[in-house]
Amino acid sequence: MDLLYFQLQKEKNIPLYEQLYEGIKNAIIKQQLTEGTKLPSKRQLADFFEISQTTVEQAYAQLLAEGYILSKPRVGYFVESIDELPFIEQVKPKLAEPREKVPFIIDFSLSKIDEDSFPFDIWRKYARDLFDTPAKHLLQTGERQGEYSLRTEIAHYLLQSRGIECSPEQIVIGSGTEQLLPMILSLFDYDAKLALENPGYSPIPRSQLHQLAIPIPVDKDGLIIEALEKSEADLVYVTPSHQFPTGAVLSATRRTQLLKWATQKQSRYIIEDDYDSEFRYIGKPIPALLGLDQNNKVIYLSTFTKSLMPSLRVAYFVLPPALLTVYQQNFTYYSSTVPRFDQHILASFMKDGHFSKHLNRMRKIYRKKHDKLIETLKNHYAQIHVSGDFAGMHIVISFEHSETEQRLLTIAKQAHINILPLSNYLLTAQKTKQPTFLIGFGNIPLQDIEKAIHTLMAVWQIKRN
Repeated sequence: MDLLYFQLQKEKNIPLYEQLYEGIKNAIIKQQLTEGTKLPSKRQLADFFEISQTTVEQAYAQLLAEGYILSKPRVGYFVESIDELPFIEQVKPKLAEPREKVPFIIDFSLSKIDEDSFPFDIWRKYARDLFDTPAKHLLQTGERQGEYSLRTEIAHYLLQSRGIECSPEQIVIGSGTEQLLPMILSLFDYDAKLALENPGYSPIPRSQLHQLAIPIPVDKDGLIIEALEKSEADLVYVTPSHQFPTGAVLSATRRTQLLKWATQKQSRYIIEDDYDSEFRYIGKPIPALLGLDQNNKVIYLSTFTKSLMPSLRVAYFVLPPALLTVYQQNFTYYSSTVPRFDQHILASFMKDGHFSKHLNRMRKIYRKKHDKLIETLKNHYAQIHVSGDFAGMHIVISFEHSETEQRLLTIAKQAHINILPLSNYLLTAQKTKQPTFLIGFGNIPLQDIEKAIHTLMAVWQIKRN
């Protein structure tokens, strides 16, 4: 009894058996009660704490269940070996007080959309209708490739907007490019070599399976096909309609060369990421590679991140027939990672024409922002070179400066301005002649764009014309 250095607080709301259990458990953990120590009988402990034997029995039962004590028939309860306990609580170190995160005063993020223009009322209606209608079947696991209704709407959309003919059966829905790309890569041999644009989509090397990424340079006309042909790549991941991050468009000649490269070996395939083709501001939409493919060598990949909202986490790919067979064999265990309710809301939103209307509206909004951004730079900062300004929700700027790119990045952060350098997207180190940055404008209000640019340039000490 002398080793039980705790008291029961009978006036507290915590049950007495829980207090007794915690007290004995802590005494064992702190080794105040050592291995082999015999505990008091239920009657003795009940008398000592002036509680019922039932309370003691409940506490002992919990300690026994968790392995802190053992019971010897007709002998009593004993402290279990400390090394064999399934769980030993550690004293947690006192953590430093978290610093308050200072928000950016200007955010040139590439991943944000115009929040004020989202049709919440319409989206809410479809969500409400779905939950108001008995849909118990949606509580169960759905089709592993995603809900058929959504795949049907995606197939219709691709035909109308990108000239892609495919069936819903060829479409696989998942929760983002980072999740879908490893699935695509797993359809190929373990030692298949993947080529990536350099600079390019940086999360890809970290998300791939066992393949070693081969960086292929890009220029103003997109991926340099001659460099791809000299590599040992079996697969190539490209963003032909709006190269990320440079904004280059893969020229017609190189598109033909790339499709021809894929046909030269049976093992070769092209992964086309069409991440923001909905937003093009100059000329006609760029045709999708898959729409030009006559040999079933293109795997088409896209997402609703830019066109609708990043938080929806809905992306998809379209497989050629031969790879679809491989997918169906390899992914019998797979369940779609996108909630079925979200898929049905999106399917209804698309079926009734609201997605197309939303895109038309957003094209006008982003075009105004894009034009205001270009106009501000052109009129006030002639020394700034702009590229990648035909489409998408960001542009690329480069300029002469006495400071390095990394130093300019630090200066911007110290001024609470969020901006990303091009070097963040290099797969291999390259010497850059000029500091180069990406300017995202998706979530900056139109009326704030000019002021935001002037503030950034002032921080970098770049003078107006």
